[in-house]
Amino acid sequence: MEKKQRVTSFGLKLFVVILAFIGMFVVAMVVGAADISIKDVWLSLTSSKINDDILIIREIRLPREVAAIFVGAALAVSGAIMQGITKNPLADPGLLGLTAGANAALAITLAFIPSANYYIIFTACFIGSAVGVMLVFGISSLKRGGFTPFKVVLAGAAVSAFLYAIAEGISIYFKLSKDVSMWTAGGMIGTTWDQLKIIIPFIVVGLIIAIMLSRQLTILSLSEELAVGLGQKTIQIKIILFIVITVLTGASVALVGNIAFIGLMIPHIVRAIVGTDYRFIIPVSIFLGATLMLLADTLGRTINAPYETPVAAIVAMLGLPFFLFIVHKGGKALS
Repeated sequence: MEKKQRVTSFGLKLFVVILAFIGMFVVAMVVGAADISIKDVWLSLTSSKINDDILIIREIRLPREVAAIFVGAALAVSGAIMQGITKNPLADPGLLGLTAGANAALAITLAFIPSANYYIIFTACFIGSAVGVMLVFGISSLKRGGFTPFKVVLAGAAVSAFLYAIAEGISIYFKLSKDVSMWTAGGMIGTTWDQLKIIIPFIVVGLIIAIMLSRQLTILSLSEELAVGLGQKTIQIKIILFIVITVLTGASVALVGNIAFIGLMIPHIVRAIVGTDYRFIIPVSIFLGATLMLLADTLGRTINAPYETPVAAIVAMLGLPFFLFIVHKGGKALS
């Protein structure tokens, strides 16, 4: 009976979050430098009719909002998985070397393969993310006692600074600062359907695997000894989950650049709503992460219209106070 009530309560909360997501999507499609009517939004999605407003929606606004949805979901789920695996409340792809690694790989690719197409850049971002996270966990595990949340954060800060310095140095030496900045400024401007066709399948597969392993992640987040006692192959599960994190983060950086704090904030907020069971955390994180990214993109387009404020700056303005609040509360502010 209690289990049934819990599932019912989760279903209701998920329904409310999905409604908020749909409402934010509609607002994001309608509001902007060029105000669009809800009727034109509906026609652009359901009709073959074409006018100027519908063309703006289909070729400019819709692709960038679809990008915001999938990137927000990917970063939120990445953060939730990292916090579960490491038992570190400050874990976030942007704070633990993944986005810095992807950024460095992007700069190296643009410098040494100037004619690189989107597939090559996409692959490079994956590899860079993997290198970044391996460096962080390798360095934090060097000393006796393995890696602790504190060691991971310190190693993440050091590795991120190192990789960003590499990217910056390459950008300056090869006179690519403008090109790299365009990629890494953190925004959905210029997103095309061709890019989305490459990126979205990887993000969808990553999200599905995360949902499938959510039960195992819940047990891992409570106690690794308990997981072993229940017969879990913890090493294999961790490897799969780290691959999922790398894919989700690499895809996000390849699509919209460096956006930190989404993966930090959303899991804390979600745990306050649905508890500590990752079977509930992952699905809610998908929709709440997408909603927050849609909100950030809408604010970026409207605060100083017709000019754009970088989405990364909007998210950082929200995320930095949240980060300091979590640190002040010892990582348990909302959990």
